[in-house]
Amino acid sequence: MFKHIGTTVVVLCLTSSVALSQGAKLNDPQIAHIAYTAGEIDIKAAKQALGKSSSKEVKEFAQGMVRDHEAVNKQAFALVKKLKVTPEDNDTSRALSKQASEKLDELGKLKGAAFDKAYIANEVAYHKTVNGALETQLIPSATNAELKELLQTGLKLFQGHEQHAEHVAADLK
Repeated sequence: MFKHIGTTVVVLCLTSSVALSQGAKLNDPQIAHIAYTAGEIDIKAAKQALGKSSSKEVKEFAQGMVRDHEAVNKQAFALVKKLKVTPEDNDTSRALSKQASEKLDELGKLKGAAFDKAYIANEVAYHKTVNGALETQLIPSATNAELKELLQTGLKLFQGHEQHAEHVAADLK
């Protein structure tokens, strides 16, 4: 089941990349919405982990996810307000939200060590996927320099999250 959680997210993002490569170009309002949605998804997952986890290390990781993703989303919100841009919902952000809701439901059925391992495995897969999408799709597609810079800053932070999640996963084995 753990592999299924991560695989679904990866398949979703790969499907989105296929659509992009076939000519569907994202604009800055859509990119902003996808980035914000991805952050909100991770905040919700982290808050779930804070309520369910019995592991000190997992809880500390989840607290970091809430803190960092809320900070980046706050910066993103300030930027779109400054630029007078309204984030635009799109197929990718809707699909991410739907998929994440289903995964949160699946994780919600787990307890103890099983939950901790599944949550962290999902975080590793999710960050790999989001980081890949940032590098190959969102950053290159962004036209506004400030949005591009915020996405690049987020990418560096999220690459650290991925490494941290991998470390926690190794400790849970």
